Amino acid sequence: MTPEAVISIAEQGVMAVLMICGPLLLLALVVGLVVSIFQATTQIQEQTLAFIPKIVAVLLGIVVFGPWMLNYIVTYTNDILSNLTRFIG
Repeated sequence: MTPEAVISIAEQGVMAVLMICGPLLLLALVVGLVVSIFQATTQIQEQTLAFIPKIVAVLLGIVVFGPWMLNYIVTYTNDILSNLTRFIG
């Protein structure tokens, strides 16, 4: 296996992780920002208030983005496995 092949596989893996986790992380970030603004406006400093909306938003994000995420990871896995002989040989 050449160094270029290893770098290519690693690059594809990092890109897959970013594509899969990106929407959920952005959703959690936006909900956290909204909750923080709400807390600053109302001066409620309860630490646990931020967790429940984030958990609900991420769960809803998994429901919405789940089929796309599954399709992306299956396509990525098929690409890696189908090109395995090219990388090894």
